[in-house]
Amino acid sequence: MGDVAIDGSSSSSDKPRRGRRVRMTGAERRQQLLDIGRTLFAEKGFEGTSVEEIAAKAGVSKPVVYEHFGGKEGLYAVVVDREMRQLLDGVTGALTAGHPRELLEQAAFALLDYIESYTDGFRILVRDSPVAQSTGTFASLISDIATQVEDILGLEFKARGFDPKLAPLYAQALVGMVALTGQWWLDVRRPKKAEVAAHLVNLAWHGLDGLESKPRLVGHRKS
Repeated sequence: MGDVAIDGSSSSSDKPRRGRRVRMTGAERRQQLLDIGRTLFAEKGFEGTSVEEIAAKAGVSKPVVYEHFGGKEGLYAVVVDREMRQLLDGVTGALTAGHPRELLEQAAFALLDYIESYTDGFRILVRDSPVAQSTGTFASLISDIATQVEDILGLEFKARGFDPKLAPLYAQALVGMVALTGQWWLDVRRPKKAEVAAHLVNLAWHGLDGLESKPRLVGHRKS
C-alpha cells in the first residue's frame, strides 16, 4: 500500500500542471488595470480602446473593470489625473532656488525628462478625448506649470523695469514653446535631451535679454 501511494504520487508529479492564476489584492488589481489602460490609451487613444480589450489584457472579466472604475471613462480619468500629477510634481520639484536662468533650465529639463521617462503618459495628455472636460486637459496642465514660471519671470521683469503684469503672457509662451518642442522631440529623439533643453533656454533667455518694454508691430495693423 505504501509503495503504491508513493508511486502514485510520483506519477502525478510527472504530469504537467496547469498554471494557477495568481490572485491579486484589490489594490494590485487596480494598479494592473491602470497600467494596462495607460498603455492602451497611449497606443490607441480613448475611442480606440475598449473595456473588453482592457479586461482581456488583465485576464479578468469586464465587470471587474466596472467594479474598480465604473467603466472606461472612469479608468481614463484616473490615468490622466495620475499623469498630470506626475508631470506637475516633477516640474515643481525641479524648481529649486537659483538664478532665474537656472530655474528656466530646470523647468525645461523636468518637462523633457517626463516626456522621455513617461512617454505613454505624455501621449495620453496631449491627445484630445471626449472626457477631457471632466479629467482636465493638457492646456490646463500647461497653465499650471506656467503659473510657476510666471513667478520667476515676474521677479525678473521687476529687476529689468518691465511691467510684471505681462509675466503671465510670457510664461504661457515659454512653457508652450517647451511643450510643443517636446511633442516634436518625442518622435525624433534627436538631439539629446540636455541639448534640446539648452537650445530652448538659449532662445528663451536671450529673447528676454532683448525684450522691449513696449513692443510694436512693424506693420500698421490695429486690434
